[in-house]
Amino acid sequence: MKQIQLGNNGPKVSSLGLGTMGMSDMYGTKESRNDAESIKTIHAALEMGINFIDTGDYYGMGHNELLIREALKGRTEKPVISIKFGALRSPTGEWLGFDTRPEAVKNFAAYSLTRLNVEAIDIYQPGRINPTIPIEETVGAIADLIKQGKVKHIGLSETSPELIRRANKVHPITAVEVEYSLASRVIEKELLQVCRELGIGVVAYGVLSRGLLTGELNGQFPATDFRAHAPRFTGENFEANKKKIALLQDIANKKGCTASQLALAWVLHQGNDILPLFGTTKQNRLKENVAATEINFSADELKIIDETFPEGSFAGTRYATPQMGMVVN
Repeated sequence: MKQIQLGNNGPKVSSLGLGTMGMSDMYGTKESRNDAESIKTIHAALEMGINFIDTGDYYGMGHNELLIREALKGRTEKPVISIKFGALRSPTGEWLGFDTRPEAVKNFAAYSLTRLNVEAIDIYQPGRINPTIPIEETVGAIADLIKQGKVKHIGLSETSPELIRRANKVHPITAVEVEYSLASRVIEKELLQVCRELGIGVVAYGVLSRGLLTGELNGQFPATDFRAHAPRFTGENFEANKKKIALLQDIANKKGCTASQLALAWVLHQGNDILPLFGTTKQNRLKENVAATEINFSADELKIIDETFPEGSFAGTRYATPQMGMVVN
């Protein structure tokens, strides 16, 4: 698989990355997840040349890191692992806020190093920014971990251009993880330009808008599924979005690919400084998504896609109101 440079100072990574959140959390139910199948999917991704795995220490309250550890057991060649930290959760999975104090940063890192059984974390980043804690303190703590050889690179997630600039003055930032897809293009307003100016890579999650752009969702989700409570996937918003998906599927049919492949290929064509993440627990979906790397667009095709899906064309916010205050919007 083609490799790209992640930011000016980052590692060489595959042009696609694997997001593992859904293997432990957020989608479906606990009973619907299968660790053995997830591990097989990670193995298959590595064999296809994907060498970037994205996780969070709070995905499944540590379960996701332990799953990755099991999948990588016995392998001499390890992928780049990017970890988000900071979310506080209860034993029942409730979200209790974000702690990005320097002492918390180092505490979270210690547990991740142990769960993953690694000497150093490749990319370490707060999952969200706590506005009561200066970003300089949080990044400074990660910089201390770099000096100790426990972290290699610093990332940020869902933050503002202003905070990116402030953080980068403390220590060079390697990557900013942020939602980016045909359904969520807000980063094109300013954040993408700031990252390019500073030589920071963009790790794009939600490139299929949490399954919406596959065209295969029916709007029915269990209460434990994140999408059951997200405006974009419910009520009149979801019905309106189905019409946009029909347009996407029509373009994909003419291109001879699936809607998922078209949406993923579009992100791949937005620049070699953008690393799209996709999440799946199934090997057949993995193969489908990897095949998107073979799709090319003409200038006219890209123009049609851009004009059909401008920012704001999908109904409903990507998170419920309380969470929207902590993301780029």
